[in-house]
Amino acid sequence: MARLRVEDLVVAYGAVIAVRDISFTVEDGEFVSLLGPSGCGKTTTLRCIAGLEGSSGGTIRLGEATMAADGRDVPPDKRGINMVFQSYAVWPHMSVFENVAYGLRIRREPAADIERKVGEALKLVGLDGFADRYGTELSGGQQQRVALARAVVTSPRLLLFDEPLSNLDAGLRDRMRFELVELQRRLGQTSLYVTHDQSEAMLMSDRIILMKDGRIMQSGTPRDLYERPASRFAAEFIGNANIVEAEVVRSAGDRTAQVALPGGVTVEGHFSRGQDARASGAVLACIRAESISRIPGDETGANCFDARIESLGFLGPLVTCSLRLGEVTLRAELPARRPPAIGETIRIRIEPDDVIIISEH
Repeated sequence: MARLRVEDLVVAYGAVIAVRDISFTVEDGEFVSLLGPSGCGKTTTLRCIAGLEGSSGGTIRLGEATMAADGRDVPPDKRGINMVFQSYAVWPHMSVFENVAYGLRIRREPAADIERKVGEALKLVGLDGFADRYGTELSGGQQQRVALARAVVTSPRLLLFDEPLSNLDAGLRDRMRFELVELQRRLGQTSLYVTHDQSEAMLMSDRIILMKDGRIMQSGTPRDLYERPASRFAAEFIGNANIVEAEVVRSAGDRTAQVALPGGVTVEGHFSRGQDARASGAVLACIRAESISRIPGDETGANCFDARIESLGFLGPLVTCSLRLGEVTLRAELPARRPPAIGETIRIRIEPDDVIIISEH
């Protein structure tokens, strides 16, 4: 295992810059996700780290060794890095044992060691007893486990994942997320994971690096990004947020403020960390759908309002609904056991701690 350091990485294809001067670290044993929309540069970054693609500038270090700098690149097979791809890449003409043993045989390890290590890797991913099966006899989830076993069997210093669960159906994908995290924790494996799925990144990661247009927009723990988005993009990409244009009415200087929404409704909230708490004029109010709660009709206090139900959708334990508040429509998630009716006016509360004010559009 080792610490990964990426410094001022640039990847350009002619006039097109895919990755723009990004820097980050992945600590020894840490699980970090590169999160962002398609085309933001996250897979390109991963491939540069793996040595599958050259960089135009910057350095990549793993532990004390430099993998790429000043146009000089260590070959992929010399980096001590393994990668799990979106396609399982399980060779159908080989047995499960042969697939997993491939890297060990390339390194010319003794047959007894190969037998032992492959057995341990298959047991680790829950494929004990599958050694003699072929790829065509395996389900998608089993093939992905084979790919995981093949990636960990050589004890890499760094493990890279390029959207490895995106081809699985929803139920299996959920199970594999937990299995993959459990495996990573058990091995203490330094890992960098690429995904466009914010739920996946939130669930699995120690830290998230949020990317857009080849740049890092924000990084931090899942809780940091969820509770303290630094921009409109971060607020919209992480979680189910209502983003409302607002005007500052009063700013206390201690990060708390009152803002007016369109239609004159005034709400209390707080500036996100890193934002200018003295900002005045136009700002954005971020209100998470799950932070809106239904309360008794006679309840009063900060951020208590009457709102009209415009639409409803059933989501099992929750109903998702559109609420009309002044001139603003907000999405909310309310308990399904006591659902309101379309056209009904209900009393709602938005906790001031859950109204995040962003001064940077």
